[in-house]
Amino acid sequence: MFGGQHSQVTAVRRKDGNIELFECKKTTTPMLNFLMKVPFLRGIVALISASATGAKHLQFASEKYELDQSDGSEEEGATGSKQSNWTMIIGVTVVGILSFLFGKVLFTAIPAFLASVLFDRFVQNLIIQNLIEGAIKTLLLLSYLWLISQTPLIKRLFQYHGAEHKVITAFEHGEELTVTNVQKYSTLHYRCGSSFIILSIIVGVILYSFFSYDGVWDRIATRLLLLPVVIGISYELLRLTNAVRDIPVLTYLGYPGLWLQKLTTKEPADDQVEVAIAAFVRMRELDALEQEQHVHQASHLAHTS
Repeated sequence: MFGGQHSQVTAVRRKDGNIELFECKKTTTPMLNFLMKVPFLRGIVALISASATGAKHLQFASEKYELDQSDGSEEEGATGSKQSNWTMIIGVTVVGILSFLFGKVLFTAIPAFLASVLFDRFVQNLIIQNLIEGAIKTLLLLSYLWLISQTPLIKRLFQYHGAEHKVITAFEHGEELTVTNVQKYSTLHYRCGSSFIILSIIVGVILYSFFSYDGVWDRIATRLLLLPVVIGISYELLRLTNAVRDIPVLTYLGYPGLWLQKLTTKEPADDQVEVAIAAFVRMRELDALEQEQHVHQASHLAHTS
């Protein structure tokens, strides 16, 4: 799945070998535009919005996969569904947002609980306590990612993740988007959201050091209350590391995220790269068409005024 300035496109390969696209025009509101310009708050808005959007694209892929597995026809799938499109979209969006929030709460509460129960009786220094909590969170995250990456389905998903990075890097280097050209590049990319995960752990360790707590449940409650602040700061730091990635020395700020991508990306096969190229090229086409329409509308308004 690729998102451009005006559109988002997901490509999937069907059982018959054909590539099918799901195209979604980006929609926004004045309020959303305003919130996305507010530092620290825009990080929360961006992540919730991305979770909701990603859920819709995942729903498209899941439906096509189920059809291929059952050998059902598109018409049967359409008539068999009793839900309206709007009901389905709203349901999937809510599930996507709740899944994101549940994941953040889970990986915040469990490390805090384990650190309190296992180490607080031996360690009294607040900074060291938070470092231990951060270490537990990192260990849990890496273990979780490694474990799920061993399953065939997630391994294939991570291969597509690597294919996306390769396509973007090839495009940024001015390459013609062919399978041969794209496969030359690394599966790691500086702007990947994996960097956000690592940054949120580091920010949490530092931020939590300014807040004392009484007991394990107070500790967990403090972490959960500060979670929006951690997200907001981490997002701003992610933007900063992206902005300075070409500056010597400062480029190393993004390396922890690149290291994490060694778990979240895998080398893709050629047919997977073809799918990624199809999605990216179509996204670029839709963005170009939308831009032409904006230019045409602006020119028309200028002439009429």
